[in-house]
Formats: sequence, C-alpha cells, structure tokens
Amino acid sequence: MKALHLALLTTALLLPTAGKADNDRSARLQYILHCAGCHQSDGHGAAHSGVPDMRGQLGHFVKVPEGRAFLVKVPGSSNSALNNAELTRLLNWMLQSFAPANLPPDFVPYTESEVTALRSAPLDDVAGARAAVVTRLAERGISIQ
Repeated sequence: MKALHLALLTTALLLPTAGKADNDRSARLQYILHCAGCHQSDGHGAAHSGVPDMRGQLGHFVKVPEGRAFLVKVPGSSNSALNNAELTRLLNWMLQSFAPANLPPDFVPYTESEVTALRSAPLDDVAGARAAVVTRLAERGISIQ
C-alpha cells in the first residue's frame, strides 16, 4: 500500500511538468502537421515562394496590436483545421520557440477568447495587412524582412 501511495504522490508531483511538456509536444506536432510544409520545420520559411522567415522576427509582431491580430488572421491560422484552443497553444509555442528574444518584456500570451474573436474576422488583403504591420514596426525602428 505504501508503494502505491508513493507512486501516486510521485505522479502528482510530476504532473505540472508533464503538462507543460505535453503542451509543448502537442504544439510542436501541430506545427509540423499544419505549418512546416510552408514555414519549414525550423521556421525559416521559403523566401523564393514568399513565405517569410519567422525566426527572430515573429516576436516583433506582437509589439503592435495590428501585428498581434495579424498572426491570428493570416490564412494559415484563420483557415486551419485547428480549433481555437489548439491554435492558441500553437501561436504561443511558436512565439516562444522562434523568437523569444524579440518578445516585448510585457508580453502576454494569447488567450483562447482573444484568438476566437480575432479569427472570426479573417484578412481580405494579407499582403497589405502585413505591409502595414511592417511599416508600423519600422516606425519604431524594428526591421522585418
């Protein structure tokens, strides 16, 4: 009986760590299945096809409200088969994985309710919206490729 109690206690103590690890693995898997085909497994994109490199840049987008919204509204996000909770987890994982050094100091992770609201109004002009975000960031001295 003591062995069972010890096993249960050990499992309970490890659950918070396992939960984060499971979330990270789940988000990474979702990225591979839904995003890596264009953005590549490491996020470097494909410049020859117009797919931007997310590494070291993605975190800048959440520095302005329209950039934060853009990441949810781009077709790859807004039209994906992921539900809003999965997309929320994926976006937060991508920001932490591909551009943690560029996140603002006061970065607040996406919430499911925020993603739900933003996703309900996809972009009509993706290139124009991205250009507007890039211009806004340039005004702040941040260069995006």
